[in-house]
Amino acid sequence: MATRGALIDRDFLEKLERLAIRWQKSLPGLVGGNFPSRQAGPGQEFLDHRQFHHGDDLRAVNWRAYLRFEKLFLKMFHIEPRVPVRLLLDVSLSMATGGGAKFDYARRLAAALSYIGLVRHDTIAIVPFSDGLGDAFLCSGGRHRFGPTAEYLEALRPEGRTRFAEVARQFTARYAQRGLLILVSDFFEDGGFERSLELLGGFGHELMLIQLWDPEDREPPWDGRLALEDAETGAVVELDVDGEARRAYTAAFDRYARSLERAALSTGGRYLGVPTSQPLEGAIFAGLTGVGGLA
Repeated sequence: MATRGALIDRDFLEKLERLAIRWQKSLPGLVGGNFPSRQAGPGQEFLDHRQFHHGDDLRAVNWRAYLRFEKLFLKMFHIEPRVPVRLLLDVSLSMATGGGAKFDYARRLAAALSYIGLVRHDTIAIVPFSDGLGDAFLCSGGRHRFGPTAEYLEALRPEGRTRFAEVARQFTARYAQRGLLILVSDFFEDGGFERSLELLGGFGHELMLIQLWDPEDREPPWDGRLALEDAETGAVVELDVDGEARRAYTAAFDRYARSLERAALSTGGRYLGVPTSQPLEGAIFAGLTGVGGLA
């Protein structure tokens, strides 16, 4: 697994600074809708002045302009829209299979998305899950807060069995305000995730599903008589594996991935499948920008 402090190097962080997290739905409580707006008072970028009207906030008055023109003007700023972002991070034991490549990749991806949000002054709640929701880590306050975020992610360890129906139930109870839900997982569970994803989408959350898999998750190198142990339950299944069985398994894996994509798209969300053999830079700059998750 990744060593402490090695989630993302500084050069890569600099590349991420030009990106922004995108959403597609018009969500209640969003400042300025889905597009930048003009607003009096503090903001990110000064735009213009307008005349003062009764009821306006005196804190936004340009007093230097008043001394010069003897009229009250308000300073107008460019306001970026804001939407609640929750990043659900799978920390179940299946993420540790294959030497922990999926778990490390998931943490690095979460770190990258968090940094992008911090640069843009978004607020992101990182929420680990397995058989239920863990305690959220609130990631906010600008890029200088990336250190504590990285430390939090580095300290996470895989544990527990995936029970996503319970996770979805707890999520809807905890987060009443609709927002962007980024779900990073291998999506391995006997019952599947689809019905719970439809529930979350039905509550108005915008879904961004990122399915991680080790290449052997999709194309296992199995052959002959095998005893396979479930990483989360410990259940053992004995079976004979040949080329035909491997092809059938890969086809079933691909059908499941397509069902996850349909679940996301049906509620106006997005889906991205990422093998851990793909460099993280490609997953971000080609994958997530390609599906509209980043811009």
